[in-house]
Order: sequence, then structure tokens, then C-alpha cells
Amino acid sequence: MKKHSRTIPDNELQTAKVKQLRQLSDLLDNAIRVPGTSLGVGLDPLLGLIPGGGDVLGGLISVYIVFSAAKMGLPKETLTRMASNIVFDSLVGIVPVIGDLFDVAWKANSKNMDLLESHLKSPQVSKKADSSFIFLLLGGLILFVIVIAILGFFIISLLLKIIQFIMSGI
Repeated sequence: MKKHSRTIPDNELQTAKVKQLRQLSDLLDNAIRVPGTSLGVGLDPLLGLIPGGGDVLGGLISVYIVFSAAKMGLPKETLTRMASNIVFDSLVGIVPVIGDLFDVAWKANSKNMDLLESHLKSPQVSKKADSSFIFLLLGGLILFVIVIAILGFFIISLLLKIIQFIMSGI
């Protein structure tokens, strides 16, 4: 006996994907509400406390959100804004402790999801980014995230050596 499968319309698939990406974004940026406030803290700032590797993991998940947005046909301008949010988050995030505190407030993934959802709700027709632009943007973002993580690891190593030097002189 043949089973009949229902074909899922593209808009239902897109809605499901956006919902999945929003859940991922919330996990990274707002997983736990601080009691008595509207402030949420996610895994992203906690991952940032792990020297090097945590920043890479958080950054790659952020790149995945941009990749998914590109697959949904977002224009260059919106994808560039999304990439800028990740770059800014990563640059400030390189500063030990201060960067992680900044991560709690900045919430690049939530900002990027807002851009994605706003674009999808907009009735305007815009030209989607071409594949070469997307390849360069995502490749550059991945490389940037890795370089920033390596730089962060070296900054932490240097700070630890300075602390060790100071402590040995006491």
C-alpha cells in the first residue's frame, strides 16, 4: 500500500525555518531571563568565556543564521548589515570579560533575526544577493571569526603572562 505524502508549500518551510532560527537565536542571546528584569542572557556570552573555542563556536552559529538568511533570498544590503552585527560583536567580544558583558547587551543574533523577519514581512520586492557575494561574505565571516578567536586566545595568554610576571615580583 502506497502512503500519500503531503507536499509542504515553500512558505510553510520558510516559516518553520525562521522559527528554528529564532529559537537558535534566543538560545544564544536570551535563554535565561534575569529575575525581576526583562534582560535575557544566552549561551553566547557564556561560550565567550571559553578562550578561543567558545568564540569560534558562537561565531559559526551566527554565520549559520546569515547563511540561512542568504538562502531565503535576502538582498546584499541586509546580509551586509547582518555580517556587520557579527563583526562588531566579535571585535568587542575579543576584550576579556568586558566583551562577554557587552555580549549580554548587544545580542547580534537577535538583531540579525529581527532583520531577517522584517525583510520577510516587507511587501517590497528586492534583488536577492548573488551566489558569489554570498560565498565571499560567508567565507570572509568564517575567516574573521577564526582570526578573532585566535587573537583573543593570544590576548588572554598575554594577560596571564603579565599577571604571572606581576605575581612573581611580589
